[in-house]
Amino acid sequence: MSNPFAGRFLGASGPAFDLVPVVSSDAVEFESVAVALYIETGGDLSFVSALGRARTVKVGDLSILPVGVKQVMATGTTASGIHAFVV
Repeated sequence: MSNPFAGRFLGASGPAFDLVPVVSSDAVEFESVAVALYIETGGDLSFVSALGRARTVKVGDLSILPVGVKQVMATGTTASGIHAFVV
């Protein structure tokens, strides 16, 4: 089977390589910055942006948050079914 991602430049534009479940934590950052988040069940979402800034936003069901994220905080997050777009 051919792989259209083989040899592809790793950038923030274009499709992500994977979508991984997020475990919210007040202590642990992601292995690498997510280029976006997918949220199955809406609520409050507390996170640390790629620039290191703490943010809290309200998100709806089945939302995509197109922002670089280093960490999803357990404290303040009521949204669930969170997945990270990774490249």
